[in-house]
Amino acid sequence: MMVMSAVIEVRTYRAKPGRRAQLLDLLRTRAFPLQRELGMKVLGPFPSQEDDVGFVWLRGFPDEASRKPIKAAFYKGDDWLGGLEAEAMLMLDDYSAVLVDDAADLWSRWPDEAAASTIDR
Repeated sequence: MMVMSAVIEVRTYRAKPGRRAQLLDLLRTRAFPLQRELGMKVLGPFPSQEDDVGFVWLRGFPDEASRKPIKAAFYKGDDWLGGLEAEAMLMLDDYSAVLVDDAADLWSRWPDEAAASTIDR
């Protein structure tokens, strides 16, 4: 029997100069709640201490098979296509994501939403 394990995206973003706080607020108040409603787990964001534009956040999925349909539900959804994408892109300079296996079993110990939303405040 094959055991499906969670996967995590380590997402690195660079906001346009002077826009990081506004972008973080948009993610915290609008994008992250929508992603959580769809079954993603979100941890962060974690602002860089090395500059005033960078930050990292984690997005988890129950397994690799669920990742694509859950992401499609978000990125093809009315909220994202109806304005959230355009707002975010105005503030975003660059981003990348690395998909990693949940070798540490973070999925089962992921902080709840209330704890996760206060980490960087």
